Amino acid sequence: MGDIYGYCRVSSKEQNLERQLHELKAFGIPDKFIFCDKASGKDFNRKAYNSLVGTDDTLPYLHEGDLLVIYSIDRLGRNYQEIQEQWKKITKELKADIKVLDMPLLDTRGTDGKDLDKTFISDLVLQILSYVAEKERLNTKSRQRQGIDVMPIVDGKKVSMKTGRATGRPAIEFPTDWEKYYQDWKAGAITATKAMEFLGLKRNSFYKLVRQYEGTA
Repeated sequence: MGDIYGYCRVSSKEQNLERQLHELKAFGIPDKFIFCDKASGKDFNRKAYNSLVGTDDTLPYLHEGDLLVIYSIDRLGRNYQEIQEQWKKITKELKADIKVLDMPLLDTRGTDGKDLDKTFISDLVLQILSYVAEKERLNTKSRQRQGIDVMPIVDGKKVSMKTGRATGRPAIEFPTDWEKYYQDWKAGAITATKAMEFLGLKRNSFYKLVRQYEGTA
C-alpha cells in the first residue's frame, strides 16, 4: 500500500474549499497530503495538480501504488477529453489509483484487468460523469452570455439588472486636444504614432477612441 493523497479544487478565490477538505480529512488524509487549487476546471494547467502528476520539468508526488482521492469528478476537471487523458495518465503511466468519494463505482483499486465487469462499469461511469461535468461548464458559460446579452445599456455600457452597476472595464475618455491631433493625423500632418505620443495613449486605446469617435465602435 502506497501513500494516500487528496485533491480538491474550486473555480475562484471567492469559493470555499471547506466541504471538500472535510470529506478528504474524514477519509483519513493528513493535511500535508492534500493538494488544493483555486482555478478553472476547463483545463489542467494548475499548480497543485501539476505537483501531483508532474510536468516536463518536475517529478510527480504520485507513484505506483499510491491512491488519489477526490470528492467528485468535476473537482478533477470539467473538460471531457482532458479528464479521460488525465485519468489514464494517473492510472496507466503513474500506476496510481483513483477514488471518487461521491461515486463509489469510480474506484480503480482492484481493477487491474482481472475483474472485467468492474473495470467496464468504472470506465463507463467515468465517461458519463466527465461528459456531464463539461456539459455543465458549457451550459454555465451559455447562461452567463445570455445574461449579458439581455442587460440594459446605459450611457453605452451594459448595466447589471441585479446591482444596477455598469459591467466591464471603465470607458476610455477622450483626452484634451483629441480633436486637434485626430484632425492632424487624418490630414496626414502627423503619423498615428505621433498622435498617440502627443495624446498619451497606447495603440489599442487610440484606435478604440478612433472607432468610437467615428461612430464605428
